[in-house]
Amino acid sequence: MSRLVVVSNRVATTEGATSGGLAVALRSGLAGDPALWFGWSGERVAAYTGDVTQRRVGDLDVATVDLEEADYEAYYNGYSNGALWPLFHSRTDLADYERAFAEGYRRVNRRFAEALAPLLQPGDLIWVHDYHLIPLGAELRRLGVEAPIGFFLHIPWPARQLFATLPRHRDLAEALFAYDLVGMQTDDDVEAFDSYALHEAGGVRDGDRVEAFGRSTIVRAFPIGLDTDNFLALSRSDEAIRACDRMTAHGLFRSLIVGVDRLDYSKGIPERLLGFEQYLRDHPDMVRKVLYLQIAPSSRGEVEAYQTLRANVLALAGRINATWAEMDHAPMLCVNRNYARAELAGIYRAAKVGLVTPLRDGMNLVAKEYVAAQDPSDPGVLILSRFAGASRQMRDALIVNPYSPEELADALASAIAMPLEERIRRWDSLMAGVVRDDVGAWKDCFVAALELARDSGASEGERPRRATRAFGQLSADPLGPTPLRLGPRLSSDTAFSAAGWRPTAPG
Repeated sequence: MSRLVVVSNRVATTEGATSGGLAVALRSGLAGDPALWFGWSGERVAAYTGDVTQRRVGDLDVATVDLEEADYEAYYNGYSNGALWPLFHSRTDLADYERAFAEGYRRVNRRFAEALAPLLQPGDLIWVHDYHLIPLGAELRRLGVEAPIGFFLHIPWPARQLFATLPRHRDLAEALFAYDLVGMQTDDDVEAFDSYALHEAGGVRDGDRVEAFGRSTIVRAFPIGLDTDNFLALSRSDEAIRACDRMTAHGLFRSLIVGVDRLDYSKGIPERLLGFEQYLRDHPDMVRKVLYLQIAPSSRGEVEAYQTLRANVLALAGRINATWAEMDHAPMLCVNRNYARAELAGIYRAAKVGLVTPLRDGMNLVAKEYVAAQDPSDPGVLILSRFAGASRQMRDALIVNPYSPEELADALASAIAMPLEERIRRWDSLMAGVVRDDVGAWKDCFVAALELARDSGASEGERPRRATRAFGQLSADPLGPTPLRLGPRLSSDTAFSAAGWRPTAPG
């Protein structure tokens, strides 16, 4: 069995610890297989040394490097989160395209490649994750790495005209063609990428393969799943049961509505509060019969846009309570802190309505966690934004436009009044998908497709694997691999259907 080398910006460096949703998904997906996990340690140092720290974390081999302060500011805060994050979430008004940030981004990707390359072994499969590391494949090819390399984007791919606002956008797009396989969350993201590759770069699509910049790569949707077994175990833990009992007691005789989001402008929290306010306005008889809990831990608090967002959310929550609260009742709670996943599982279980209404999201696993946490005999109702990738799979949620307060208010009214029989029917369908399309299925499907890309390349005479140029260089001779026709691209609704998770064989 090939060793899987996973590369992400952050790594879970201690047993049981994680660094966000991506780390949770990767840790569960890697369990039991030979794997190396490489990335940033989370530590900052005065000067970059390139020293690699290797350790065993549970059943995983982990290798990390530290970042120097200047690299952290330029690569992480500057380009990744100051330019790419807002751009890929359709907020170009918040994007900062400072040239020094782009230089730091290229430098850190080059340093990651130079630190990783000596750790690679014959037969390895390399899987690079997310927007922080788009150029890493090209940097590895520059160093002569010929192993199969796949890339997965966890956030949405932006519309063609938005992506073109990024200085040197062609360099970033071309870097993806150093990979044998590029995975995205939904077919919408694949289509947005196609639009850029075909119209801006003069490329063509042939089956699953896209040709542009003198190279070709397979681009397909691989919707990520929940670590379902682990989460179900958490939801039955004593910690989860205590949290459920606590929220049930606090919301006695009231229907609990819950939203759980990192405080980010992509999550649509102000719009959600306006929808709840509209619901109270439309249904004044329900003011004392509902309780809305919004959990929104702060993130990137040093960034002005996030400070403004926090102030806006707190002001809206204050206005709602000031308008509708009485001396013995407040219709909403806004909590600005983190909770353990087990506690969240208990809170989800106590909630009659789960509000997951981002303005733009690659997938959103909170929606799947909410469903997994429910009592099968008396499940709650999921209200889900049409702009979350999860909406392509979770059709039995109440799908809404998060920009419309009236539509959100109507969905809340429908969810709270929904009969038990309909709630069970919807939950059964949603839960079947959560179980079937879990993180293990996602990992297995992607890795199988990467192995197929490697084997198909070998059968055609080892098509060239070395990139024409490293990210940021200006010229090179184009390589022209023969197009490979694969079966129809898997849609986000059928990629992990019960018919099977393996990719279509070449036809």
